[in-house]
Amino acid sequence: MTQPSLSDLIAAGRGDAPADIVLRGGRVWDMVTGIEIPGDVAIRGKWIVGIGADYEGAQVIDVTGKLLVPGFIDTHLHIESSMVTPYEFDRCVGPRGVTTAICDPHEIANVIGVPGIEYFLACASRTLMDIRVNLSSCVPSSHMETAGAEIGAADLAPLRDHPQVTGLAEFMNYPGVIFRDPGCLEKLELFRGGHIDGHCPQLLGRDLNAYVSAGIRTEHEATTAEEAREKLQKGMRVLIREGSVSKDMVALQPLLNDITSAYMCLCTDDRNPLDIGEHGHLDFMIRELIRMGCSPLAVYRAASLSAAEAFGLKDRGQVAPGKRADIVVIDDPAKCEAEMVLAGGVVVGDAAFAAREVIDPVGRNSVKAPVVTGASFRSSANREETDVIGIMEGKIITQHLHEVIPIESGDKRPDPARDLVKIAVVERHGKNGNIATGFVKGFGLERGAIASTVCHDHHNIACVGADYDDMALAATRLGEIEGGFVVVEGGRVLAELALPVAGLMSLEPFEVVRDSLVDLRAAAKGLGVTLEEPFLQLAFLALPVIPALKITDRGMVDVTKFEIIS
Repeated sequence: MTQPSLSDLIAAGRGDAPADIVLRGGRVWDMVTGIEIPGDVAIRGKWIVGIGADYEGAQVIDVTGKLLVPGFIDTHLHIESSMVTPYEFDRCVGPRGVTTAICDPHEIANVIGVPGIEYFLACASRTLMDIRVNLSSCVPSSHMETAGAEIGAADLAPLRDHPQVTGLAEFMNYPGVIFRDPGCLEKLELFRGGHIDGHCPQLLGRDLNAYVSAGIRTEHEATTAEEAREKLQKGMRVLIREGSVSKDMVALQPLLNDITSAYMCLCTDDRNPLDIGEHGHLDFMIRELIRMGCSPLAVYRAASLSAAEAFGLKDRGQVAPGKRADIVVIDDPAKCEAEMVLAGGVVVGDAAFAAREVIDPVGRNSVKAPVVTGASFRSSANREETDVIGIMEGKIITQHLHEVIPIESGDKRPDPARDLVKIAVVERHGKNGNIATGFVKGFGLERGAIASTVCHDHHNIACVGADYDDMALAATRLGEIEGGFVVVEGGRVLAELALPVAGLMSLEPFEVVRDSLVDLRAAAKGLGVTLEEPFLQLAFLALPVIPALKITDRGMVDVTKFEIIS
């Protein structure tokens, strides 16, 4: 679309020249005053030029009786974790009203480095929704894992001024910030005065003061209203998160009101196509928050204007002159069902999706894991007291449990009767061939194994199992399909989903991925798994910057002490 000149915009806004699109008969819901404004909405190019008056245009769209709200902004996510390419993510959530996504491509960056970020920047200029990229700050997330790449300040500097770059992505290494690690400080200095995303679960008091003093502006890891309140009081914008695994919306809902909504936003971090299909995306969060008693204005403001302000995106967040024509047409705010969506002045639909330029994906053939056998998953041990990861469903924080597991022939074996199964991480980037094993409680797994190359953030192979040979088959199969998810029982693959783009994303339409996830979930439940979302829950058990106990290819990690357990 050729964008109009400033003179053209002014003329169309005054009515001296026709608009390109006129939305006629609806009411604009103003996110500042809360007032509904009747009248036409005039659009020229990708910009709104007029509201609350009568306009003529080349295309007139009847929205009689409908409410027009600003496009929704997902303020923190990793598109890779939707398991589809940016183009399919666009097609999946755009029709639901998401017109801006602020993403951190650190999943693909941990596998292939800067080329992964560059791929996302290239896609961002070709999608209907506006994909904004925060540059990945912690690749790897810590020194306690083996990733496929390392990114320093010098790697980020050439990308800092890209038009799609918003700032520096979530700074997960919060101990590195508060204890002034030189590498952390170098990145923070590079973006000093600009936007820096936060990531500091359970950090409070003077440590939080120190962290925020580094210029860090947002926080999406608050899991209680008390934690979120302190972070708001210390100048952070709190992003309410409701993903496929991380579910903090219920806990934080009491804090969202007409006063706080100016400083609170919504994010998913992340939702897969199955959850999106069954429940929704930001539209789901909006419905649920209103159902739980939040002011509708507070919720819609958090989903749009407050999000835009938090990230310095002054050109969106309101249906108002001079703003991007990111508009969602709805009937009932409580139902939040998008009847029409415009993104940058383009009506979101099949024709617009088909007109996009699609570029080739990157990160093929990225799984270079060592050959494993059942014996690879034995645990060498000389004491029965065992550190065990305790899953907290709906959270990525875990418990640090201690269980007595007997040693048999030099090995601690899975004990499904006690819900104690083996967990392993296999290095798959061809760096060192590390294999680490431990125990996890909370899957409900009774037999077989499940494995994944979606394994935050290093994305090695994560595998849980009650049977060593099934674990070996699952890990081996992931190498054969270029990564993804696998469910195995009795030496047979029951279900799988190939994710050949860096071992993270499918080349298939999101509908195919969604249907495959149905089969995977059913296969996992057939092994006794009780978790609603076992695959992404598994993926977060390897993230050593989220308390309390995790595992990487280098061993079990006590996150509270920020050290590997010897």
